[in-house]
Amino acid sequence: MKKTVLTFGLISGAIMSLMMALTVPFMDRIGFEHGAVIGYTSMLLAFLLVFFGIRSYRDNVAGGSVGFGRALAVGLLISVISSLCYVATWQVVYFNFTPDFLDKYSAHMIEKARADGASEAALDKQKAEMEDFAKLYQNPAFNAAITLIEPLPVALIVSLFSAGVLSRRKRGAHKPDGDATAAGGSG
Repeated sequence: MKKTVLTFGLISGAIMSLMMALTVPFMDRIGFEHGAVIGYTSMLLAFLLVFFGIRSYRDNVAGGSVGFGRALAVGLLISVISSLCYVATWQVVYFNFTPDFLDKYSAHMIEKARADGASEAALDKQKAEMEDFAKLYQNPAFNAAITLIEPLPVALIVSLFSAGVLSRRKRGAHKPDGDATAAGGSG
């Protein structure tokens, strides 16, 4: 399982990291809304490797049969490795190449709120909240935790779906309680 999880997790992480490295420098041209669409689409594509990783585990390691729990565990482990690659890449990109990213994002959000008709009091409150968040975001541990939250919902959905689709037991396998009729045996 270790080889499968590492192989597919690192490939998935490389895809997410590469897409981040290619898009973040051009965020001014792409725009934050389009950047989010590109980012989550890239995550979804990268997390397709969860499906292929579970299938590879089932077919090559588990002899063609894997239960839902084991399939989910393989999928989640692949997702964790991929997500950690994503977080590590963001740490390098943010702290070394785009330390002004949050300032630009904050300005964008304030301008969007202004365009939506927010009052000056609401804008001032939002500015204060963004400034407080920016201070916290300079802490690498906080930054990493917030960044890790981004891919996790996608990873969880893909892992659950993939485990559900790919899990299967061998025909005629006995249930742990010994009831062969419930598992497809004759009775």
